[in-house]
Amino acid sequence: MFIQTEDTPNPATLKFLPGRAVMDTAPPADFPNVDAAQASPLAAALFETEHVSAVFLGSDFIAVTKSGGEWQHLKPSLLNTIMEHFVAERPIMRPGASAQAASEDTGEDAEVIAAIKEILETRVRPAVAQDGGDIVFHGFDNGVVSLHMRGACAGCPSATATLKHGIENLLKHFVPSVTEVRAVM
Repeated sequence: MFIQTEDTPNPATLKFLPGRAVMDTAPPADFPNVDAAQASPLAAALFETEHVSAVFLGSDFIAVTKSGGEWQHLKPSLLNTIMEHFVAERPIMRPGASAQAASEDTGEDAEVIAAIKEILETRVRPAVAQDGGDIVFHGFDNGVVSLHMRGACAGCPSATATLKHGIENLLKHFVPSVTEVRAVM
């Protein structure tokens, strides 16, 4: 098994590409701490490496965020953990654990919310996934779209610019009732 790595715009996050599906049949999974990682044997194993502060599992990649140390020292251990996990054919998620809860939107803004989610799903999420991240719809209220940034996007120095100049402009263009986009933690 050959695992490629890619830098992301966030210098604290490295993207690992195992050359096979990671979360292809489930939504991406974000593990911002070791406690959350207990839902995933792979994420929990990655947190055993010193300085790992977050793990994000995308459709075909794993984004690991570090709190310290140098990638040249962390990468061999992370590569070994990922390889061992896939070679042993261990599950990505524990049985019964969900990566993300789905929500149904009803009410007067349901049509607007559906349009926002469609744009995020078809145009935004594929683009940020290339950089090892994800952006998830959090809410819509009085023209303000709230988005949760995950993976390499969380804490990325260019995330604010991406949010304000890229995503906000895109949503304003296609959904006129959108007036602003904000990140939520």
